[in-house]
Amino acid sequence: MKLIQTISELRAELDAFRKEGKTIGLIPTMGALHAGHASLVNRAVAENDVVVVSDFVNPTQFNDQNDLLKYPRTLEADCALLEKCGATLVFAPSVEEVYPEPDTRQFSYAPLDTVMEGKYRPGHFNGVCQIVSKLFLMVEPDRAYFGEKDFQQLAIIREMVRKYPFNIQIVGCPIVREEDGLALSSRNARLTAEQRKEALQISKALFASVDFSKSRVLLETKQFVEDCIRRAPGLELEYFEIVDGNTLQPVKAWDESNYIVGCITVYCGEVRLIDNIKYKG
Repeated sequence: MKLIQTISELRAELDAFRKEGKTIGLIPTMGALHAGHASLVNRAVAENDVVVVSDFVNPTQFNDQNDLLKYPRTLEADCALLEKCGATLVFAPSVEEVYPEPDTRQFSYAPLDTVMEGKYRPGHFNGVCQIVSKLFLMVEPDRAYFGEKDFQQLAIIREMVRKYPFNIQIVGCPIVREEDGLALSSRNARLTAEQRKEALQISKALFASVDFSKSRVLLETKQFVEDCIRRAPGLELEYFEIVDGNTLQPVKAWDESNYIVGCITVYCGEVRLIDNIKYKG
């Protein structure tokens, strides 16, 4: 495995692989890697000849600069994990390398990017699209892999690829959870032992709501999850929405769509955690 920090070296390496007819898979990450990322890499290794993992904390997608400063950066540990998984290249550029000048491009995919995370984190998805589009242009992968934990992000990236002239297959990969159900997240590293126990109530509420939903109307199910989180010590609900899995627009009844997903964001102390659960589809 090779660690690369400049775009010119990345392109030179990839050009050589392309001349050999090799397929390329890309996993964009912000580092602080865990078993969820490893599952993406393992799948990419199985489906491609060459696997590139970006390890870059992208400043343009943070609307809270304090969150950007506190985001964990663990490049050495990341590389050790990626080598075990069989990654070919790790691309870990500086901010100056990626953004030699401000990126003023505006990406708009309403209504996908105006609800949920788009509502509470203005500018976030524009920053995501800026960095992901840059990586797509730098790497020109055959396939790119994203986790379904970031459900809204995955939908927006799929839409960006549909509208932008990218010839890339977007591969969504299932959420990876701890044995007790907590969704893996780089932000989990910021939780204290007590907060870790409190955060577990998020997935517990979602799992319980699936059984609850089988005999209740949709709005009762939504209220059930909201009440579970509000009763849980140490947690503050930002939103819970039950949406059409394709349009991301809220639904009010189970028969409104064949694909229905519940998306939640909760603060555990200062740590913002997201999760989702599928009800239909």
